[in-house]
Amino acid sequence: MPLRARQQLNMVEQNGGPRKVEAKVFQGPTLHRAALGEMSNRNFSRHSLKSMKSLDIVKQEAVSVVGLKRYSGKENVQSSVVVEKVKKEVPKEPVEDVVNSSKMEVDELVVAFSSQRLNVEDIDAQDASNPQLVSEYVCDIYNYLRSLENKSPVQYRYLEGQTVTHKMRLILVDWLVQVHHRFTLTQETLFLTVGILDRYLQKERNVPRNKIQLVGVTAMFIASKFEEMVCPDVGDFSYITDKAYTKREILRMEIDILKKLEFNISIPLPLHFLRRNSKAGMVDSKHHTLAKYLMELCLPEYTMCHYKASVIAAAALCLTLKLLDGGDWNDTLIYHSTYTEEQLMPVMCKMAAVVVKSRHNSKHQAVREKYEAIKFMKISKLPELKSDMITRLAERSALT
Repeated sequence: MPLRARQQLNMVEQNGGPRKVEAKVFQGPTLHRAALGEMSNRNFSRHSLKSMKSLDIVKQEAVSVVGLKRYSGKENVQSSVVVEKVKKEVPKEPVEDVVNSSKMEVDELVVAFSSQRLNVEDIDAQDASNPQLVSEYVCDIYNYLRSLENKSPVQYRYLEGQTVTHKMRLILVDWLVQVHHRFTLTQETLFLTVGILDRYLQKERNVPRNKIQLVGVTAMFIASKFEEMVCPDVGDFSYITDKAYTKREILRMEIDILKKLEFNISIPLPLHFLRRNSKAGMVDSKHHTLAKYLMELCLPEYTMCHYKASVIAAAALCLTLKLLDGGDWNDTLIYHSTYTEEQLMPVMCKMAAVVVKSRHNSKHQAVREKYEAIKFMKISKLPELKSDMITRLAERSALT
């Protein structure tokens, strides 16, 4: 045994160390992807890259030759040559001159605007960091809303010749204000309800008197679907009418209203423009709430329903500024509302007449009682609503 061990050690020393064992890795067949190309980790040398580029050039030349063979003929070749010459001969316009001229035009417009509107403040200057306020597009959005006002207007005295009278509309809208307050819906829902009601009655001129309440409650059902996060069930609207109308009747009336309006229920509301005007006027919550109260007082009034939403919002805020602190309708408010005080004065006089009328009308007090709550700062009890200014403006209106 010792002799064998010595012989093995001598053999290891003669061979130069222990014998290495190589591990063989068995690999499967390599897959070639025709669509995606070869994705193996190959090392490309400079020579291989040059050969690949030369192959690409040969392919491109072959394709061009094939294209020339397809369009054989001397006329085609000559026309292509002429086109190439014309392209080379056409001089390029200097880009710098066009850019400079456009900059000069923009500068001139800025100077003209600043000279005309020296007192207009940029009310969106501090909103650039808030993406939800979309300060870059807010002016375009309100211009679009004003364009929508002209597409679906409510005509002046549209109920003439119908079975539904303006007194029936007054009773219905006053009841809808109570239903809206009972369901605790958003204020947008109330304004949209009245907007849908007027536009439907304007197109459907043969609504029976026993169906006018059905039209009103269905209009609120549609508006709540459009504005509310959690919409009341159709059974709730059937219950609020004391089961005068079934669920099926409300759903059928919903289909009829949507067909008559061509599913166009996205209309601008006075609240949309009031928020913009309140921001432009930098008013507090008291001014904003009083302006909302004046706008809601105009909802049941038949002679006010044909005015645009932007006009109602601007007139309400302008009257509020005069009642509370005698504020002026400055250049910033004129610019963002697009109305001057002279243009709003007739509407303000009619609003003042509506305020005076609400004090003496003991039957329809839904809006006034709603704004007597603490939630609305008891705005309907303000002594300014009984001031001499309201009386003087009401006397100038034809509503007295």
